[in-house]
This record gives sequence, C-alpha cells and structure tokens, in this order.
Amino acid sequence: MMLADEKSAVRAAAKARRDAAHARQAGTAPAELVSHFVAAMELEPGVAVSGYWPGRSELDVKPLLSWLHQAGHPLGLPVVVARGQPLIFRRWRPGDPLEPRGFALMEPSTSAPPIVPRVLLVPFLAVDAEGYRIGYGAGYYDMTLARLRQTGPILAIGVGYEAQRVERLPRDPHDEPLDGLATEKGVVEFARHAGPAGAESRAT
Repeated sequence: MMLADEKSAVRAAAKARRDAAHARQAGTAPAELVSHFVAAMELEPGVAVSGYWPGRSELDVKPLLSWLHQAGHPLGLPVVVARGQPLIFRRWRPGDPLEPRGFALMEPSTSAPPIVPRVLLVPFLAVDAEGYRIGYGAGYYDMTLARLRQTGPILAIGVGYEAQRVERLPRDPHDEPLDGLATEKGVVEFARHAGPAGAESRAT
C-alpha cells in the first residue's frame, strides 16, 4: 500500500474513533483537560500560546484558553494564508468575534494583530507513542512547526481525547512530532523532547 493510501485509511479510522469519543465525553472532557493541564504544566509568565477553535468532533479547548487568558498569557488562533504555506497566528481574546472561513474554520479578524506563539496547542485526528500526529492531510501544522523551530525553541502540545492515541502512525520525512500531549486523562511528555520552551512540565 502506498504511504498516501495508508494515511488515508488511518485518517478515516481515526476520525471514527474521535467522533465516538466526542459523543461520549464532550460534556466532561474540557473541564478534565483544564484540570490536568494546570496540574502538569508551568508556563513561563506571559509566554504567548496558540490554540484552535474547535470544529467537527475536536475536543473543546475553549475553557483551557479562557484559563490561559486569565493567567496572563497572550493568545493566538491559527489563520490559513494559502495552501502549501505555514499558518500564521492572530491575537484573540475570549469574546472576540471570529470570521468564518472554508471547511467550517473560524479565524480572527484580519484586523487582529499577528502573534508568534512559543507554546502551541495542536489538534489532531490521531497521535502515536513518539508524538507523531495525523491531521486532515494539508500539512499546515507540519510546515508551521518546522518554521517556528527554526526561530528558537517551542513547545507543541497535542490536545485531544485519550481514545485518539495509537501505538504508531505512518509518517513522511517532513512530519513534525509533538513535544507533549494533553487529554482528558492527563498530560504526557514524549521521550524525544529536548527541553522546554516557555514551560516546565510536571507530567509523569
């Protein structure tokens, strides 16, 4: 099987698992995520954090973003510039209006100032034991993480349901691994993580 076909099959199965987890746990998982994140992570004061606006069956990260805002962290949400280009991030505060884009995406207004996050909360369809993730196939986060890692240390934390974890995913040479994972069950740090970027993990 070609790698692209293998990824497509994995993607379909992962979406079904995420949909099922969301149906069971959408009401409880967001608060559990906040509790585990607060207990496990010590972010550097004032470090900029990017989140995402949940769509489809993604775990609702909005309560965690509200907590981070209250804790004094500048927040950004991703903006798609063009296919084949890294994401940029624009400043967002809870309550700020968002504008609809294609594929059911919601993005900050074009008048919102850009922000460069050093801690990123990254959605996914599935993530494996080494921190490699699979999304919808456009590669935006791989390009974005690669670009940001060229500018200095960052901390990329996957956010999703525990049911989205698998042992191993097919991968391309350009796939960028995550540094950690936060779910409704806890926070883990992947073994290849070389050092914090604006954060210290107390995860075990």
